[in-house]
Amino acid sequence: MSTDKVSVHGGWASRWVFVLAATGSAVGLGSIWKFPYMVGMYGGGAFVLVFLACIALIGLPVMLAETLIGRRARQSPANALKVLALEAGHSARWSWWAFAGMITALLILSFYSVVGGWSLDYIIDMGHGDFQGVTSDQVGAYFGKVVADPWRLTFWHTLFMVLSAVVIARGVVAGLERSLRIMMPLLFVMLLVLLGYSMTTGHFMQGVHFMFDFNSERLLEGLLPAMGHAFFSLSVGVGSIMIYGAYMPKGASLSGTVVGVALLDTFVSLVAGMALFPIVFAAGLSPSEGPGLMFVSLPFAFGNVAFGQLMGVVFFVLVAIAAWSSAISLLEPMVAYLVERTKVRRAWVTFWLAFSCWFVGLGTVFSFNIWQQAKFFVSEGGVFHLYRWGAISGLDFFGVIDFFTSRIMLPLGGLCFVVFAGWVMGREAVRDELSIRSPVMFALAFFLMRYIAPIGILVVFAAQLWK
Repeated sequence: MSTDKVSVHGGWASRWVFVLAATGSAVGLGSIWKFPYMVGMYGGGAFVLVFLACIALIGLPVMLAETLIGRRARQSPANALKVLALEAGHSARWSWWAFAGMITALLILSFYSVVGGWSLDYIIDMGHGDFQGVTSDQVGAYFGKVVADPWRLTFWHTLFMVLSAVVIARGVVAGLERSLRIMMPLLFVMLLVLLGYSMTTGHFMQGVHFMFDFNSERLLEGLLPAMGHAFFSLSVGVGSIMIYGAYMPKGASLSGTVVGVALLDTFVSLVAGMALFPIVFAAGLSPSEGPGLMFVSLPFAFGNVAFGQLMGVVFFVLVAIAAWSSAISLLEPMVAYLVERTKVRRAWVTFWLAFSCWFVGLGTVFSFNIWQQAKFFVSEGGVFHLYRWGAISGLDFFGVIDFFTSRIMLPLGGLCFVVFAGWVMGREAVRDELSIRSPVMFALAFFLMRYIAPIGILVVFAAQLWK
């Protein structure tokens, strides 16, 4: 039987709002920043092909699992798994995994806010013309100066966290929905403006060929990175999509909507690559610049091409919006959970959680300057040891948080949710929530959730942990 539970937090006005919200959660720094530089590092078209296959076989089933769990329970992730597990005759301890996922989301937000703050800083710097006519060495030195100043980083980190908290504190309709109705269309418009500009650089087809020309010799090289990025790019594994699913209208097609979100996220990633690589080529840079692409290579490129100052501002506004839309999705699951459990006003819950994330984020701020010599872990043959404060090669504070969230907790969270949907909820409950009319299509979706996605996640997990 279909459930008729109602979320105490309210709900989206329509299926389209859920699409905007889920796409906003998925489209973040991973789509605008990480995807283009990974394409550059791992051979262009070969990486893109594997990425698209993994989106379909791994990312999409996990997103589908999270969304149907959320909509069926109409509660925060931890309470959703508890209620549905008990209904299916299983242990309520399944909720522990969801709670761990929500903690993971807050840890990610703590450093995500710092990087989001960099994008706000660069909007001002680009608008002032600080990068006009500079050399690549000067841009690198400029970025080094930015991250070396803890007060400057703290200011932008604080501003970004406040912006995220204000949206969450206002609630699902007044905060999330109204903000996303503005942010996401604006993001798409700016991305298309940037793409249009790239077509005028004279290097657009060079960028297209780089992204889509297939080189079979580099297929295996980018296999595991593409699998990992496909999993992380859809913002699954921490409960963000689950809580957004809890606000989704019952009459909306769940499977069709989730597929639409996955397609939009993939579209943004591909368009971002097609928009950025021609600019990189026009400035005479290598497309395989790695993580420094956004804050070093691209500012240099914008500073040395026609209309680069204006387009640079557009780009960093685009980055800030993408980071902002993802950040609010990281904060919402725990806010919803504490409101359900404590009945404390949403505004106060949001304030204390945002403050906690902000405080932890100071560790990331200091990792680039006053704590630069603090190394906590070092890898020796895959075994990690804790070290005392000192100038020893290992992981800084930011590295520790990033390692445990992205390489351990995110894969485990995604594995938990897809196994829960495929094995704990039961076939009939999943069938009822998905409402897929075709028996063949339902069998395929259920098979992907039960077998293919869990195996794929385990492969990614093992590779990410030990590489």
